Amino acid sequence: MPLQEQALIRRIRQRGTRGGAVVKGIGDDCAVLRVPPRQELLVTTDLMIENIHFKLAWHTPESVGQRCLTRGLSDIAAMGGEPLACFVSLALRKDVPQPWVDGFFRGLLLWSAKFNTPLAGGDTAESLSGVYADIVVVGAVPRGKAILRSGARPGDGIYVTGSLGGSAAAITALAAGRAKSLARHGFQPIPRVAIGAWLRKKGIASAMIDVSDGLSTDLGHICDESGVGAEIEVSAIPRARVSGRVVPLEMALHGGEDYELLFTSRKQVPSTIAGIHVTRIGEITLRKGMRLCGAGGRLCELPVRGWEHFRK
Repeated sequence: MPLQEQALIRRIRQRGTRGGAVVKGIGDDCAVLRVPPRQELLVTTDLMIENIHFKLAWHTPESVGQRCLTRGLSDIAAMGGEPLACFVSLALRKDVPQPWVDGFFRGLLLWSAKFNTPLAGGDTAESLSGVYADIVVVGAVPRGKAILRSGARPGDGIYVTGSLGGSAAAITALAAGRAKSLARHGFQPIPRVAIGAWLRKKGIASAMIDVSDGLSTDLGHICDESGVGAEIEVSAIPRARVSGRVVPLEMALHGGEDYELLFTSRKQVPSTIAGIHVTRIGEITLRKGMRLCGAGGRLCELPVRGWEHFRK
């Protein structure tokens, strides 16, 4: 059973990080943040639900805490921003042991320190069914410089950081009972905060999004918001390698939770940024819709098959 609420809050407060933009953190009705001059605030929120986004039998509590913060940090990265503080609300069943709660915050606070994003507050509550973790991350970006999904133009190249499909492969392996060899793969994705900020500072990315729901779904968001289409080279897609094997194309196209950055640009893009490989995978087109370009230049429709809640 978790500690009673006030004792749990005291423990979190003792372990919480301070400094940076946080003038006053845990202990009052609101946190007080210092907003950098000539900056605009970025605010993102993300909800994680037991048996939807994670399973207690599959994921260590540390990995759940890290992934919880990663989701918010990745959104800040996709706007070219830099994080200032985070807030987490955690609802727990009575049968969740306190060591699990300690592990969750150990993972979250490790990432909090690594990415200079102090835990400035949140909430705790009792849940009648399931564990729920809601993360809010506040960031900042110079006025008028946030990288939006709506900036892609025909002729822009389409780029992605890192590799795709690793998290989907891990989930598939866990579901098949092959957890021991793959349990760590994909469960501690690293948010590309440094890359997002670099692309913004250099004025390279015209549009950007993080790959959280799958390449097909997230590229579709850029195309919809920008009013354009896209053609993707099948052979160019950087597929993750798991246990010595390249993941299937379907996982790279539609698997989510890789938290890589997908962006467009008509400028010269280096092959590595902040030590992470960057791959050109296609081009933005005037013609609407998304298409895959395969062997011999043959085109076929790229369907949107990434993650979507409430899909029938």
